[in-house]
Amino acid sequence: MPNPTTRLRKLGFLTIGLFDRDEPAKGHETTLSIIQLGEQLGFDSAWVRHRHLQYGISSPVAVLAAASQRTSRIELGTAVIPLGWENPLRLAEDLATVDILSGGRLNPGVSVGPPMRWHDVRSALYPDSAESEDFSYARVERLLRFVRGERSSEFHGTAGIEEFSERVEPHSPGLARRIWYGGASLRSAQWTGEQGLNFLTSSVVRAEHSEDFEEIQLAHVRAFRERHPDGANARVSQGLVVIPTDSASAEQRAKYEAYAQARTPRTSTPQGPARMMFARDIVGSSEQIAQRLYAQPAFQEIDEVAFALPFSFTPEDYVQILTDIATKLGPALGWRSAS
Repeated sequence: MPNPTTRLRKLGFLTIGLFDRDEPAKGHETTLSIIQLGEQLGFDSAWVRHRHLQYGISSPVAVLAAASQRTSRIELGTAVIPLGWENPLRLAEDLATVDILSGGRLNPGVSVGPPMRWHDVRSALYPDSAESEDFSYARVERLLRFVRGERSSEFHGTAGIEEFSERVEPHSPGLARRIWYGGASLRSAQWTGEQGLNFLTSSVVRAEHSEDFEEIQLAHVRAFRERHPDGANARVSQGLVVIPTDSASAEQRAKYEAYAQARTPRTSTPQGPARMMFARDIVGSSEQIAQRLYAQPAFQEIDEVAFALPFSFTPEDYVQILTDIATKLGPALGWRSAS
């Protein structure tokens, strides 16, 4: 077995929450059931992706509000909410509300940049302000101010029979410390550290100064911590696609291996104008996956992960994968179940 230098402290998983166009309720129910299963298996966190105008979760905050009422312990995160689609003040209200409903378990992950397929949606999303919308880091800074309880209105007090607050209500005092930024570039890693946020690094990075995924990711982790007030103790969560096959059937193993093989070509060279690099999916026994992870330089410097579930598998596949992660892979990485 691998010889870990640092015990994995937090084990999480990430799901896209797929659903059928004509029967969306079933897919959302599956997502909630998977989160419940994660808590039962002892996972520390469950994260949901965000997909607009697609057949995946379009409103992760609403989904996590429902999940908060079906669970009692597991942390609930978004990875990530693209702020180009959001009004930061309204989002701050929603996040604080769900954080309170969950008992302080929400971990909002966000990112910036123009909305995906911007030219196709701009007239629907911002019909009167598309040219003036700011999709820079300033949008995160606005959200942070509102979440921290800074002034968002020039008026507070009583008007007639109604009372008004100068800040976003409800206010959840600990929420700002649990906000994450999902970054794929060196500048994003540095900026996240400068803001004192937590850092989400995933299976996608930008090839700016190298074409070696692991080298790039390690540089991001170190750059983030160099700029963060907490230094080496600043929180980083790594998200990779790992598929343990310990209890998988022969049919499942064949499907998993075919899935990973089909996605492998994009891992060899930077993709598209943005020169994005993708990590290889890791398929195999938990012992084999643990060995592969411990060989990665970035993994050697983190103690939190949120392994991503593949997009297109069945609920039965997810049960098998999550069970193997919690009972086989997690312990192989030195993790101890919260249950």
